[in-house]
Amino acid sequence: MTFKFLHAADLHLDSPLLGLATKSADYAARVDRASRDAFENLIALAIDEGCSFILLAGDIFDGDLRNFETGLFFVDQMRRLDEAGISAFLVLGNHDAENRFAAKLSMSSNVHVFDSKQAQAITIEALQVTVHGRSFPQRDVTENIARDYPAAIAGHFNIGVLHTACLGSESYHVSYAPCTVEQLVNHGYDYWALGHVHARAVLNTDPHIVYPGNLQGRSPKETGPKGATTVTVKDGQVALVEHHDLDVVRWASLVIDAAGTETRTELLDRVRATIEHACAEAGDRALAVRLRLIGETTQHHRLLIDPQSLRDDIAALLATLSNDIWLEKLTMATAPPAHPNTLDPTVSGRLAAEIAALDTDETLNELIETRLAEVRAKMPAGAHAEAFFEALRSEAPARARALALSLIDETEAGDAAR
Repeated sequence: MTFKFLHAADLHLDSPLLGLATKSADYAARVDRASRDAFENLIALAIDEGCSFILLAGDIFDGDLRNFETGLFFVDQMRRLDEAGISAFLVLGNHDAENRFAAKLSMSSNVHVFDSKQAQAITIEALQVTVHGRSFPQRDVTENIARDYPAAIAGHFNIGVLHTACLGSESYHVSYAPCTVEQLVNHGYDYWALGHVHARAVLNTDPHIVYPGNLQGRSPKETGPKGATTVTVKDGQVALVEHHDLDVVRWASLVIDAAGTETRTELLDRVRATIEHACAEAGDRALAVRLRLIGETTQHHRLLIDPQSLRDDIAALLATLSNDIWLEKLTMATAPPAHPNTLDPTVSGRLAAEIAALDTDETLNELIETRLAEVRAKMPAGAHAEAFFEALRSEAPARARALALSLIDETEAGDAAR
């Protein structure tokens, strides 16, 4: 007997994609629909691939469901599966548990939501499959709930659906329902369908223990392809595990090496080449990019003084490539070209050496703090400005040095021209 099922997790329906909604009205509308569009892609995949059932391993919704339309949208998608003869098995995760409506939605008969009080086993006799699972009773589940999952049914293909931070895979995720790979392996199931961790990972292959990753990246921490996993079972054994990219907006964190560039045009050419490669990898998806400039370049001081000018140039460049690329953040981490350790005896050389020593100059730091205090006094009462002032405090000395050094560079260039 051969059958196929689909495993997905962490849909976070209608979750905002952080930092993208301000680009334009059209772009904001596409971003707002990103999680829904990705989920519609998932349903279409299950139907097109002829899946017998799908597994959703938690965090279907994103915390407190503010718009009941989100729930109705999910119910409609489950109905699409029902019309195609596909069952759905769901566990509710930590985000679902704090949702007021998730447990109250009226689902079609093909949907099976696992109980939150104790683990359950649901059997599909026609396929000789038993699916085991338990939903989160509340957001903060700190006990190892997998220990209480039912024993494997002999002669059946046993699947465990579990929302968990498996030890060693937690990344930045809270350690909810912790367990270990060894524990899951020893439980005797044939496949563990995990959720909660948003990065794709196959933790084990005998039996398969899989995180499919989330369906749609939601922030710069979640770069690269996102989607779900299909599993083909033949004669009671996993025959094929395939990942499918289903996201509609993709995040990319790109590094641009500015080393050796002498002009803005050279630098923009490198930016273009890097982004064109990222666009090719993303296909026809919208792309949100975070750029980090590194390397030693003679343009360092000017970039540090006026980063907005470069940001504007890059935005103009992106507009020539596609309407669906957005520069989410630009970070300057370049450096001036290294100079020999010997002291330049010219006036410019001595000035440059003095400016370089400003890093630890207490007088400069005191002056900066005085000016910041003057600005703070003029801020509206209750304004949340701590991050703003911290940024000014950390960037001001570097900006001052860069400005002074750029003036020296311009003076030297003028002298050479004469």
